[in-house]
Amino acid sequence: MTTEKNKTSGFDPRKRSAARLAAVQALYEIEISGAEIDPVVQDFLAKRWAQPAIEDDGSEVEMAEFDASFFSEIVRGAQANSTSLDEMIEGTLQNEWTLPRIETLLKCMLRAGIYELAHHSEIPKSVVINEYMDVANAFYTEGEPKMLNGILDKLAKVLREPD
Repeated sequence: MTTEKNKTSGFDPRKRSAARLAAVQALYEIEISGAEIDPVVQDFLAKRWAQPAIEDDGSEVEMAEFDASFFSEIVRGAQANSTSLDEMIEGTLQNEWTLPRIETLLKCMLRAGIYELAHHSEIPKSVVINEYMDVANAFYTEGEPKMLNGILDKLAKVLREPD
């Protein structure tokens, strides 16, 4: 992925990457706490992503800038369409797997990725899949990233024309 600002479309890919990570975290919070979408989105915009993170040793780490509108759209869209997104996920699962068996964080990643594949045809499907693979690899060391890759790839073939 390029790190230069895309002059033709006016967005910075790094900000979109950070927005995807933040969106997955917000979706996870909504899922596990039952919180409403608007307060979680506003909290991320106003506090969490605007302030430095604190490491275990007490040092501060500046958070990467992120595309706030892209973040908000992914969170709102994935949450509003969670039932249909979950049906798509279920349609890709092999016999021994069911949706309740999928860990909540992975489910949030899948929802965000599928939403983006379905609603952002201007972004190449390979970029979407690779971005969510990066998010999955940040949280998992076992087979979850491979599962995410397989599901997103399978659904990309249904939701998108070949790149």
